[in-house]
Amino acid sequence: MRKTPLALAVATLAFTSALATADEPKRGGVIDTIIQPEPPGLVLGMVQNDPTRKVAGNIYEGLLSYSTDLEPRPQLAESWDVSDDGLVYTFHLRDDVRWHDGEAFTAEDVVFSADIFHRELNPSARAVLQHVESIEATDDHTVVFTLAEPFGPFLLSFEAGTFTMVPKHIYEGTEFRDNEANNHPIGTGPFKFDDWERGTVIQLVRNDDYYEEGLPYLDGVNWHVIPDGASRAVAYENGTVDVLPNGTVENFDIPRLTEMDNTCVTEEGHEYFSPFAMLWMNNREGPTADKRFRQAVMYAMDREFARDVLWNGLGQVPLSAFGSNAKFRHDGLEPYDHDPDRARELLDEMGYDGEEVRLLPLPYGETWTRWAEAVQQNLREVGINVRTQSTDVGGWNQRLGDWDYDMAFTYLYQYGDPALGITRSYRSDNIEKGSPWNNVEGYENERIDELFDQAATAYPEEEREAFYREAQEILHEDVPVGWLLELGFPTIYRCDVKDLVTSGVGVNDGFRNAWLDR
Repeated sequence: MRKTPLALAVATLAFTSALATADEPKRGGVIDTIIQPEPPGLVLGMVQNDPTRKVAGNIYEGLLSYSTDLEPRPQLAESWDVSDDGLVYTFHLRDDVRWHDGEAFTAEDVVFSADIFHRELNPSARAVLQHVESIEATDDHTVVFTLAEPFGPFLLSFEAGTFTMVPKHIYEGTEFRDNEANNHPIGTGPFKFDDWERGTVIQLVRNDDYYEEGLPYLDGVNWHVIPDGASRAVAYENGTVDVLPNGTVENFDIPRLTEMDNTCVTEEGHEYFSPFAMLWMNNREGPTADKRFRQAVMYAMDREFARDVLWNGLGQVPLSAFGSNAKFRHDGLEPYDHDPDRARELLDEMGYDGEEVRLLPLPYGETWTRWAEAVQQNLREVGINVRTQSTDVGGWNQRLGDWDYDMAFTYLYQYGDPALGITRSYRSDNIEKGSPWNNVEGYENERIDELFDQAATAYPEEEREAFYREAQEILHEDVPVGWLLELGFPTIYRCDVKDLVTSGVGVNDGFRNAWLDR
């Protein structure tokens, strides 16, 4: 694939940074970074949005962590066994872990977290738990999950942000959302919650009793809240902050910032989430209910322009519904290249009469606004009468939840396996008003439902591929949504910040291993 100058710079800087980490880690120091927007809360499982995951992923932990290749690694579970039939998973827990208040972490915490806390509060965990028949603590440091049927991505489900371990002794018998501990979260992670000055900064401090010897190296992490995008860029330029996580500065500021001295940048650390931008297209009514119209939209959009100009060459143009990091991607599909003439042919074939189509941008900053303008221009060039209707975040959530749109920008995480992050957008039983994160487009196809069911539970895993291959062929023809871009979300940081991104979730757990070469 052709690389732009910035993309080449990213690769070079990331390689240089990786070489630099061979030095012996140093202890001490505080890293200043940014969180944008300010999270609504810090108790993972109770709150799952991206800002909460970034901060609280350093407070809480899961049973497993994941490499940038999405291989499971020990975390609170030091090892695990899987039965030959794929139904029984036995996790052997570390015996030296303590909660931040000093209480011992045991198998009872795992059972409580999974079987009670997450079943009540956490839709992502519930999607996994629907396949679980029982969860049993056989002793203080052994937990057995017995599945009702095989579930291929089960071992990919235990990342801290998705399947958080919470303290039973704090939450049992309480109203979870009203628990006083929510204001002072207690985890097992490398950093403890210290203070939250609303609108200004969230402060984490070193967990001196952390079970991994020598970690963390840092004394603390300060997450600054800076609402204005230009001011966030200035905070890095003037040295106020050391790390700019993805999404904290506008894309057009990235080239300038990455050219600064002592600045490194990497796109690694998003393999688990694989953020995937899409264009919801309402399948229920109007021109967007006709698959020929939706195909025409795909041919009309210049997605390469969006990647190269609006996203500075970062990211990839997707082939179809499965991103390049997703398991079982069907690489034999015919790409929807930028082809305005083909778009016009499809519109003529369906008899499109110029009916107005409403386009709802994603209100996440200027880059997204520019993208909506570019798509509007592409669609008008092939004869589609499109009108942009801008709104704020609350209005965007409301409009999508009420299905009050024709086309709308979004991005969702693919979570490393189709059954975890892709299926939810296309299954008909996931059509439900009120949420902007499920099958918002209203796509219904019985065969797709059957294939996704079969693929999720097929065993051994090699048998899943045939089901997903057929599903991708159907989706590619039906175009329930517009597939826009596998987003490139760079993390920008001072080059003397070492080992910041060492897992598939990036800075969400990155400060555990990070150190300052100062």
